Amino acid sequence: MMRLLKLFWWSFVAVFCGLLLSFSGAYLYLSPSLPSVDSLRRIQLQIPLRVYSSDGKLIAEFGEMRRSPVRFADIPPDFIQALLAAEDDNFANHYGVDLTSLMRAATQLLKTGHIQTGGSTITMQVAKNYFLTSERSFSRKINEILLALQIERELSKDEILELYVNKIYLGNRAYGIEAAAQVYYGKSIREISLAQMAMIAGLPKAPSRFNPLVNPTRSKERRDWILGRMYKLGRIDQARYQQAINEPIDASYHVPTPELAAPYIAEMARAEMVGRYGSDAYTEGFRVTTTVPSDLQQAANTSLREGLIEYDQRHGYRGPETRLPGMTKETWLQELAKQKSLGGLEPAIVTQVEKSGILVLTRSGQEEAVSWDSMKWARPFLNTNSLGPRPQQPADVSQVGDLVRVQRQTDGSLRFVQLPAAQSALVSLDPNDGAIRALVGGFSFEQSNYNRAAQAKRQPGSSFKPFLYAAALDNGFTAASLVNDAPIVFQEAGMEEAWRPKNDNNTFLGPIRLREALYKSRNLVSIRVLQAIGIDYALNYVSRFGFNKDDLPRNLSLALGTANLTPLEIAGGWSTFANGGYKVQPYLIERIESRDGKTLFVANPPRVPANEAQPNEIAQGSGAPDTLLASTDASPPQSQTPAVAERIVDPRTTYILNSMLQDVIKRGTGRRALSMGRSDIAGKTGTTNESKDSWFSGYNADYVTTVWVGFDQPESLGRHEYGGTVALPIWMNYMGAALKDKPAHVQPEPAGLLTLRIDPLSGRAASPGTPDAFFELFKSEDTPPPMSELEPGLAIPGSPLPADEAAPIDLF
Repeated sequence: MMRLLKLFWWSFVAVFCGLLLSFSGAYLYLSPSLPSVDSLRRIQLQIPLRVYSSDGKLIAEFGEMRRSPVRFADIPPDFIQALLAAEDDNFANHYGVDLTSLMRAATQLLKTGHIQTGGSTITMQVAKNYFLTSERSFSRKINEILLALQIERELSKDEILELYVNKIYLGNRAYGIEAAAQVYYGKSIREISLAQMAMIAGLPKAPSRFNPLVNPTRSKERRDWILGRMYKLGRIDQARYQQAINEPIDASYHVPTPELAAPYIAEMARAEMVGRYGSDAYTEGFRVTTTVPSDLQQAANTSLREGLIEYDQRHGYRGPETRLPGMTKETWLQELAKQKSLGGLEPAIVTQVEKSGILVLTRSGQEEAVSWDSMKWARPFLNTNSLGPRPQQPADVSQVGDLVRVQRQTDGSLRFVQLPAAQSALVSLDPNDGAIRALVGGFSFEQSNYNRAAQAKRQPGSSFKPFLYAAALDNGFTAASLVNDAPIVFQEAGMEEAWRPKNDNNTFLGPIRLREALYKSRNLVSIRVLQAIGIDYALNYVSRFGFNKDDLPRNLSLALGTANLTPLEIAGGWSTFANGGYKVQPYLIERIESRDGKTLFVANPPRVPANEAQPNEIAQGSGAPDTLLASTDASPPQSQTPAVAERIVDPRTTYILNSMLQDVIKRGTGRRALSMGRSDIAGKTGTTNESKDSWFSGYNADYVTTVWVGFDQPESLGRHEYGGTVALPIWMNYMGAALKDKPAHVQPEPAGLLTLRIDPLSGRAASPGTPDAFFELFKSEDTPPPMSELEPGLAIPGSPLPADEAAPIDLF
């Protein structure tokens, strides 16, 4: 018997020593390759990129991992107890490794031949999650044990738990307990109930198997088991246990809903951040504040969409998107689930046609009425210029099973609409520094990610003419200069046909003042002006505004706006007219902050000097003066000297041009904007050949805004559609909202200007008693002499053009 006991004893000692030597050998072999535990204190968890409006509203979140790290002090004690009950109830007592759990795992291995449970403590899981892979092998397990021992020696229990709860994956792209609470309950971890905490605590074991959204039954079983463990361990009393057990599973999917719909802005900010930081932009938790106020962006969204719908309805109804007759309600709902809401237009299926309107089934599963009054516009579309007969009843427009679009009104009713075929873009800038205040790149980002505001190069038509007129005013022309609005023909070697440019209405006005030519948008005058100042001079002058010369044609068609430019480029150039002659560069990102709130970047764009940035104020309406300047509420990371914008145009030139562009509103192609009741707005329409592009650019001293409307694949907008009928209404709706309750702001008048009475027939200084004489602005050095001093050789009085270029018909 004694010999048998000695045998068992020495066998035990031998096995123990063998294990000890094996473990020591493994430690000596593996420890040099183990990572430093101290790095856990400096580790940076992946946090998504978040983009905000200038007033702090969330626009978008980018990144695969939803994560919002929390400090240990902010974790509710109930959650800690639920987590320990689920994952490691001996956490407070062990030193990284729980021998009982390991022995249980080893026994299962011997019995089944498979590793069923790892026997891991929370510390071992921290080691695995931060340093190791999920591979199930003995070598990885030994590394895990060794790292756990090191972690316990160098970190406190609170630090270990904080690392664990912020790292673990909990399903539905949620990493960490705060993100999980937001995803499943739409609340912070500090705001959810005990039962909800127990549900989240049960997810680390198997995020998909115990997911309350996918498997609510198994999720409840797991939750109740954890609550039972908490009660058995004395962490909660009977009353709280019973209350939590009786609480239903009420999880639902919550995603960070943007507070402001600005997807084109979000994409521009994302692209710029990736350009700055590469792939780290998605994981380093950057907080990006843009220059876009939420109220202006919302106004831009609404104005563009309503303007496109209004244009679209003028050209008739193209029919349902598809027809699905003879289906059950359940089948229709399945079809609706495949459709997206686009630009606020919801898909719906017609279920009943009545005399008073139609009933439609929406994605919510409800049948709602659409009134006949909202359908009367739906004349059949024949082509861009032709419509079918007016519908007399709802049955003339829709049939049961039609998949159509509806728009919910403010009173809750539904309006019959269709997805516009045309597209549009709107850009609004602060002319004092180029800050983007609103930008919309299309009717719906979900429909098309193509950002027409920043990417679509289109011909601006007559909205480009002010750049050439500015060049002319700096080259001897005045607003009173007379230029012949008469036919002109170009025939050069190599041309198959002569070029005969014409005005849009094919009429000719003869000698006409430059001011009148601009507000009446006379093409032939623009061509003669460009001839007079020269192509090279014009190209060099216009390129000052930030345009690439490669996008500007090197011929006289430049006068007709045949350059290829984006709405953002046009708006940036027009800012110079609005700010008195300074060049500013459009920019979007105002501030970048790190995950811990440290300011990494504050924009310091070139600005109009402070003493010139404040325009004169004219009492109008109510409200205090309100000039919007970027970055006034931000301190740079380091002291920055404010950058001063470069002056590129004589302020007298922009002042005179501003008065000419105001006449476009008062008596020209932009007269519709008179309904806004403002004295401080100026602008110019633009329409290209066959009305393929419709533009309006305009401003006051607060905002400069450009609107483009057209088709992605250029085609005519219609025989009677122009910049003043398509783009201008969108501009008016946006600027009306942007300038509401703001006093009129105009440019301060610079020194060196004179106002003289002018003879309307000669463009010369008027003699006393001259009939119909009018006042005109001039630079002091460009004032016209009286009629008696008319130089010989000028065919048209008051014109700087030689006689041969001012003749009624020019032949080349």
